[in-house]
Amino acid sequence: MENTSELVFVLQGLNDSLTNRQIYFSFALMSYLLTIFVNLTLIVVVWLEKSLHEPIYIFLCNLCFNGICGASSFYPKLLHDLLADSHVITYAGCLTQIFVVYGYVFVEFTSLTVMAYDRYLAICKPLQYHTLMTTKRVVQLLVLTWSFSLLEISVGITLTARLPLCGRHIPKIFCTNWEVVKLSCSDTMVNNIYGFVLMFSHISQTVLILVSYTHLVRASLRVHAHRRKFIQTCLPHLVTLLVFTSSLIFDIMYSRYSGGSELQIVKNILAAEFLVVPPLINPIIYGINLHQIRSRILQNFSHKPVNQKPHP
Repeated sequence: MENTSELVFVLQGLNDSLTNRQIYFSFALMSYLLTIFVNLTLIVVVWLEKSLHEPIYIFLCNLCFNGICGASSFYPKLLHDLLADSHVITYAGCLTQIFVVYGYVFVEFTSLTVMAYDRYLAICKPLQYHTLMTTKRVVQLLVLTWSFSLLEISVGITLTARLPLCGRHIPKIFCTNWEVVKLSCSDTMVNNIYGFVLMFSHISQTVLILVSYTHLVRASLRVHAHRRKFIQTCLPHLVTLLVFTSSLIFDIMYSRYSGGSELQIVKNILAAEFLVVPPLINPIIYGINLHQIRSRILQNFSHKPVNQKPHP
């Protein structure tokens, strides 16, 4: 096919949604702005309140920042396409979107794993918590989270970029690695093998989270104080994991969904849920359930002093 530097992909996901583009644009814009607002609110509250400078809240800010990155990889292009007559994206733009989208997914999984480890130490080893979870350890975990995740997607992008392509139509509203790989004219075995490696890696992370929660539940059942700490900090984490995992499952359902064009709106919802729901829901879940964050937010909006000390 033509030089990839001149290649332009056609995104076909919005072809059947043009009649209601103003409604979709308004809804998408409000959703994007609300996502940015709730995540930035939580980040700013933790940043300004020194009593919240604890590992769990720092990891939560990292999760919110990643949510902003994930939402920003999707919404701006969608908003542009909803107002445009043609829905196209350059080859370089497509690979960039893939990099940010999958980087968001991998960072999310790794962040949830790190947060599970933090909660395990806080509840199962409370006397050793501040010795083990030092500032240096927090920084190391954050650097590991981002470097490991970005390395994963960098390898994947490199493997995809080497493929010659024999098509330019993508049946989605945003670029995904699998849709680009399917357009290849050559053998994609290496890409498939690497995909299975990534799948195994993140399934292993999920298993680690579940194992840590097994210990957390046992510790919570034994001590009442641990039970309260579990409900306040671990339950939101578990809900976040379930929301994110179920959203990814919906995306997999999209990839295997069969049906006519009249179901395009359903396909779009299934495909984009992991980029829409978790970034919006995560800060709301934590903001409502974590008393320290909730009280600081209410204090900032009502200007009433609230004296609460965070729990590790």
